[in-house]
Amino acid sequence: MNQDYILPDNWSIIEEGFDAERVKSSESLFSIGNGAMGQRANFEESYSGHTFQGSYIAGIYYPDKTKVGWWKNGYPEYFAKVLNAPNWIGINVTINGEQLDLAKCQVKNFRRELNMKEGWYNRSFDAVLKNGTEVSVNVKRFLSLVNDELGIIKYDVTPITGDAEIIFAPYIDAGVKNEDANWEEKFWEPLDVQHNGNSAFVTARTFKTHFNVATYMHNSILLNGDAQQVSPSNVEADNDKVQFTYSINAAKGEMASIVKFGGYTVSLNHDNEKLVDAAAAVIASAEAKGYDGLLEEQKQAWANIWEMADITIEGDVKAQQGIRFNIFQLNQTYLGKDARLNIGPKGFTGEKYGGSTYWDTEAYCIPFYMATKDQQVARNLLTYRHNQLGKAIENAEKLGFKNGAALYPMVTMNGEECHNEWEITFEEIHRNGAIAFAIYNYYRFTGDYSYIPEKGLEVLIGIARFWHQRATFSTKQNKYVILGVTGPNEYENNVNNNFYTNYIAKWCIDYAVEQIAKVKDEYAADHSRIMGITNLDAGEIAEWKKVSDNMYFPYSEEHGVYLQQDGFLDKELVKVSDLDRSQRPINQKWSWDRILRSPYIKQADVLQGFYFFEDHFTKEELEKHFDFYEPFTVHESSLSPCVHSIQAATLGRMEQAYTFYLRTSRLDLDDYNKEVEEGLHITSMAGTWMSIVEGFGGMRVKNDMLHFEPRIPEQWKGYSFKINFRNQILKVAVHPGETNFTLEGDKELTVYVNGEAVTVEPNMLVTV
Repeated sequence: MNQDYILPDNWSIIEEGFDAERVKSSESLFSIGNGAMGQRANFEESYSGHTFQGSYIAGIYYPDKTKVGWWKNGYPEYFAKVLNAPNWIGINVTINGEQLDLAKCQVKNFRRELNMKEGWYNRSFDAVLKNGTEVSVNVKRFLSLVNDELGIIKYDVTPITGDAEIIFAPYIDAGVKNEDANWEEKFWEPLDVQHNGNSAFVTARTFKTHFNVATYMHNSILLNGDAQQVSPSNVEADNDKVQFTYSINAAKGEMASIVKFGGYTVSLNHDNEKLVDAAAAVIASAEAKGYDGLLEEQKQAWANIWEMADITIEGDVKAQQGIRFNIFQLNQTYLGKDARLNIGPKGFTGEKYGGSTYWDTEAYCIPFYMATKDQQVARNLLTYRHNQLGKAIENAEKLGFKNGAALYPMVTMNGEECHNEWEITFEEIHRNGAIAFAIYNYYRFTGDYSYIPEKGLEVLIGIARFWHQRATFSTKQNKYVILGVTGPNEYENNVNNNFYTNYIAKWCIDYAVEQIAKVKDEYAADHSRIMGITNLDAGEIAEWKKVSDNMYFPYSEEHGVYLQQDGFLDKELVKVSDLDRSQRPINQKWSWDRILRSPYIKQADVLQGFYFFEDHFTKEELEKHFDFYEPFTVHESSLSPCVHSIQAATLGRMEQAYTFYLRTSRLDLDDYNKEVEEGLHITSMAGTWMSIVEGFGGMRVKNDMLHFEPRIPEQWKGYSFKINFRNQILKVAVHPGETNFTLEGDKELTVYVNGEAVTVEPNMLVTV
């Protein structure tokens, strides 16, 4: 834990007291989104202190040309930069001739709240300006879930010490820059500026990718809640910005307000020439509903999400706050409405990493979306990868692979690889395995096999071809080996025979072969179509099997464990507990050379294999590997604590499981990795959900049946969650000594609890 200023609360993230040193961290923590756009919690009014300005639109990016000293064949041609979008939230505020700026005035009673239950962000404070004027300010902002092109701000100013002339100057501005701009390039080209009455529109397009975006605003002025029939007293417009000026006189104790509607219409969803018309239609719809109506609509939309997705925890407010924060941010980032979109690791909270899609989606996020929404949302995520199969084949061809071998990108926006680190781009090939595993996991959980003959089998074939070609036969080992890789532990590069990579490569081939046979037997027409498309025959499949049946896995007889890679035992095996705390996190304190030579593990690697393929190993084998590798794990990846929490719970080590749970659930709230200013760790938040449902709840799917082995941390009085299992909604509530099940629907469901079959009747409480 590196920060502790967020107040514990079951449903809200709350900060009290203004501290300029916390501004950038809070801009991340209080971010809002609606699946189509989002923004950091930047102040609406001018702020001259340190800030990280960021608004983002789903699917919009810029191909920032890769620049390296030594170009290597196959290197990605660009880094997909997540673009800071035009600013629509800006409202400059002047009071009795002095601009409101929290960096330049006395700030009292500062409070901000992110209300996760209802989906809004509120900020309030009293400000004493240098001219002696004191005002009370309250600002509420939310992004509509119902109309995802609409954002709403209500900004209230109340004079405390006397009458005041208040000037609101709302603006929209396409002249924005990225925080992480490397080459001082502009990313937005202004095309058109329009204004009419209280509305304004700035149309701009991205360079290179040519995404067109109309940024709009519409303003209303109120006094004590009553609408004032006013027009801008002044309009300033240039080629990429429009600013209106409204002046209002408020007596002491009177509340002057501006309600600002704003947002984006995008060429992904509208014709270029109709973007402004589309924005005008959004404004008209918002005006018809009004601010209060839009807020009530927002509350109901979030109530609908929480009805299914909520996890309750009794007796531990910080744990409860943590899981709800994670669930909230996941739903702000991706709602499953658009199969063209995916779940970026920073969501709408920052620019680090680039791209919108990593293997995190398949490994961590799909289980959450499958269980808390419906199977179509998860299927959309699988379809996203199928739609990019051609690009995955092109990616493999650039590296010398052939015959339809597919290497999915480590990072992508459109299917092309766009990561800018060679050890990731070329070596972290295990990502292919997660994509295949997600297809298996989807079928295992939903029972919907149709995806495989329709789309999934082509993906599995491309991935199997890649692994077959990537493996090398070693005469020394008399086995197939996979050389020069980076496993999930990115603190080792260019290693040979990473256990996880080799194991998932073998599994991918075997699973593809099994599905080819099943589709041939049960979906003959699809089988013929796919064999024709892929030119696959029995001889090639037999060559695959030679590799999978003879894959090499490094193993230590001395320690009785699979080795993370061939050279792991050559390292100086100093445990993390013996490492000086002043040296943590090592990724911020050590050179990369020193990290690579160390035994320290960034995230679950061998244990990631034990997590995916739990049923391939005994609990005793899991325990031995957990005890060997966890002491060397620094958990400096956001993806690490959740896997370890699940496995610690499986082993009955509840205190350790609880500690890992707190770390994963409060990773950003407590800034464990000292980097929350850069944005949140969105994709790993799904791992927090897994820690409770799969870890403490012990939920598994075996032979088409739900199995539970419920456990409860001693810090909790109880917890509950819901699962949408094959279109039946099951609620599980765990308390010390008992587990309760209730089922929505009209047919019974049999589940297994600690190995015993239990039949749950609809709308009946069953206690075990």
